[in-house]
Amino acid sequence: MSVLPDTWIQAMSRKHSMIQPFAPNRIRRNRISFGVTSYGYDFRLADQFKIPEFGGLKSLDPKKMQAISFRDFEGASCLMPANSYVLGRSLEYFRIPRDVLVICQGKSTYARCGIIVNVTPFEPEWEGYATVALVNSAPLPVRVYAHEGIAQIIFMRAETECAISYSDKKGKYQAPRNIQLPRV
Repeated sequence: MSVLPDTWIQAMSRKHSMIQPFAPNRIRRNRISFGVTSYGYDFRLADQFKIPEFGGLKSLDPKKMQAISFRDFEGASCLMPANSYVLGRSLEYFRIPRDVLVICQGKSTYARCGIIVNVTPFEPEWEGYATVALVNSAPLPVRVYAHEGIAQIIFMRAETECAISYSDKKGKYQAPRNIQLPRV
């Protein structure tokens, strides 16, 4: 596999709508940066969030997430409770080529505030808005901002196309339009 440069990312986004909406340059202007980087793309957080309400639960089980209710919240920012998490989604819609794997990392600006960003890899031929788990590991509430950078993705191209893509196997998180809760 090889990491792909900014020129490839821009060309694929123009030709195949790989990232929509697409920010061709890194944008800062008193915001947490987003847009094309040297070998990746810093994507933005949309203004939709799901905030868990634990209501007396003593544990969480990924196979029984229906036991947790989530409060929908929409806004320009979201104040995350201390030692908790919220779910968000990317502002950008992604269409990943069959010969590309995308790895995601949180942005250092948020990491320095105790925010851990978790997004699984974008598999070949996956498409949709990425659901983002934002974990506040700080002992204080932390604010996250919609329409600003939340994570960086790095594009890695394989020497050959994969035998079975995410689309081929009809992955359960294919083409989401909203924040997706766990499915088993």
